Amino acid sequence: MSSAIEMIVSGYAKLGDRQSLENLRTHRRHLAIDLKARTGFDCRASIAEVEQDIAVIEVGLQTLSGPIGG
Repeated sequence: MSSAIEMIVSGYAKLGDRQSLENLRTHRRHLAIDLKARTGFDCRASIAEVEQDIAVIEVGLQTLSGPIGG
């Protein structure tokens, strides 16, 4: 079964909504930065999930025509 992010990315890609995908990727990148800056907690699993989300989003962006920003 697909993950939630895969279904969201698929929907945006089918709609051709590049801006929403780029916004989603930017949000995930900021989240990864924030998680990496945390001290006193083991956030490795969360960071790995966010990085996987970013990879899925980038695949979705590649399906759309035009250059990928960011």
